Amino acid sequence: MPAVSPELLHPDALRARFQQNLAWQPEVEREPSFSDRTPAKAAVLVPIVMRGAHATEPTLLLTRRAAHMSTHSGQIAFPGGKVDPEDADMQATALREAQEEVGLHPRHVQVLGELPLYVTGTAFWVTPVVALVTPDFDLTPNRDEVDDVFEVPLSFLMNPAHHRRHNVDWQGSQRTWFSMPYLEHQHLPSGEVQTHERYIWGATAAMLRNFYRFLAANPNP
Repeated sequence: MPAVSPELLHPDALRARFQQNLAWQPEVEREPSFSDRTPAKAAVLVPIVMRGAHATEPTLLLTRRAAHMSTHSGQIAFPGGKVDPEDADMQATALREAQEEVGLHPRHVQVLGELPLYVTGTAFWVTPVVALVTPDFDLTPNRDEVDDVFEVPLSFLMNPAHHRRHNVDWQGSQRTWFSMPYLEHQHLPSGEVQTHERYIWGATAAMLRNFYRFLAANPNP
């Protein structure tokens, strides 16, 4: 499958895409359940940072969950969490959680729209809220929830050449999931370049795969 054209990743093109009435289907909607907990509604922010001259080099802001978290510990994730009774809607949940987790203030965020509901194996019913983020933010990660915050080029994630599909027999049935390993290159003061793998997989990768399907859909079928 082709990569999403770079022009379609620019802010104006992303705004226009969410305003279109597209006929498309998410590729992954739920994981096999492996929890008997009561389902919980949640929302995540899919924060597209408008990097580069004229915002032509967008990145996606991601977190690595703290190792002591009770669910999905140590995994790469979008900022987000469970819906609170005080939240007006899913967008409010995503904005509140992003501010609480990483210190991203809503004044830097312009919500574009929502992707279809995704159900995790741990019984979270997750609504991904896609937004543009101005790059002039200062983050203050909550270390009780987040070990790290980083960015990945959106063009990398929206290229299926970087998507891997995995299949494994698990508890008598076959389980399938996606991963999108990203090699991050850090330039050290010594001049050396340190390479670190950001292993994006599971629910985060599945929602990104759905985002790819959304952006790659033909607007005039």
